[in-house]
Amino acid sequence: MGGRLFVAVLLTMTVFGSAVPSPGWAKGGREALKSKHFDLSGDAKTLFREAQLRNNTVMQSFAFDNVNGHVYVVQLMAGGQQLADEPAPVSGADRARNGDLALSKLDLEGNLLGHMFLKGFGHGVQIGVETEGDKTYLWTETDSVAEGKDGWGTQLARFTFENGAVLTNESPELEKFRLKENVDRTTVAIDPAYGLLTMRYRENGSFRFGVYRLEDVKQRRFEPIADVAQPSLGTFQGFASYGAYLYLLEGNAYGNNGSEAPLGNTYITSVDLNTGNLVDRQLITAGRDVLFREPEGLAVRIPDMRHPHKAELHFGFASTVSAENTSKLANMFYLDRLMPVQALKRK
Repeated sequence: MGGRLFVAVLLTMTVFGSAVPSPGWAKGGREALKSKHFDLSGDAKTLFREAQLRNNTVMQSFAFDNVNGHVYVVQLMAGGQQLADEPAPVSGADRARNGDLALSKLDLEGNLLGHMFLKGFGHGVQIGVETEGDKTYLWTETDSVAEGKDGWGTQLARFTFENGAVLTNESPELEKFRLKENVDRTTVAIDPAYGLLTMRYRENGSFRFGVYRLEDVKQRRFEPIADVAQPSLGTFQGFASYGAYLYLLEGNAYGNNGSEAPLGNTYITSVDLNTGNLVDRQLITAGRDVLFREPEGLAVRIPDMRHPHKAELHFGFASTVSAENTSKLANMFYLDRLMPVQALKRK
């Protein structure tokens, strides 16, 4: 390439009538992916605070429907609920072991609009959203297998949101994808700007991230365009990708593993997907005044899909209603300063 650092590349396809940036990613000696990078040291802004979800458990992760202005949040189902196909209420411990999830649909002000229940899916570490025409598809883990006190997904699923529906991991509405054999702890994020799917998975005891073109996955072509190891982190709490960069969330609620008010131990780390090298790691102090404050979930939002280069990196915190009432609420903050495009070289 020439000496210019910025190279604008467009896909021949359009999404909702607007061009989206091409990954420009290929194997071999061809050009590596270029994209902007979120400034993790910037001041965070607030999307909403103290939103009520379908259940009163900790939010696990979330993702945005950028077309319709919605956010979907997943959490472990609360104990004591009895669904129509169940003979008796199920405890919270059994829900966690079974991988039973509650999925809430919110508007961007945090108002609850609808929900689904997902039985036997997993832990909900990260989810993705894809909007295709007038349909909104959720991407999640599924086929949960118990390990210790929790259930974890072993492959991916795609399904449409249907308010009030209850799905099991055997429901015909699910389209399942096994991107790699002999791996587990599979979770997924969608890059809405670059048309990519990132899967976190565990292989031989170690976590990695595989990046695929979303359209390839839907056509069952499972050839990754990048695959990087997870760096050493604290308690893992979510991930997202935007172009050439992977973003990782870590940390604990106040009072756990060295997390103390008001700063806590929440960090976001960025990784160059072309090389696997760490780019940045910053302490996140947004929402320092919320009670409990456990970091949960990362997601990229595109406020206007006609301008996919104007993006926001959102991160969530679970909070409690009060010191006496430990029912959990959802809080979301975001960073929106993007650093200039850089030409990245594979090593």
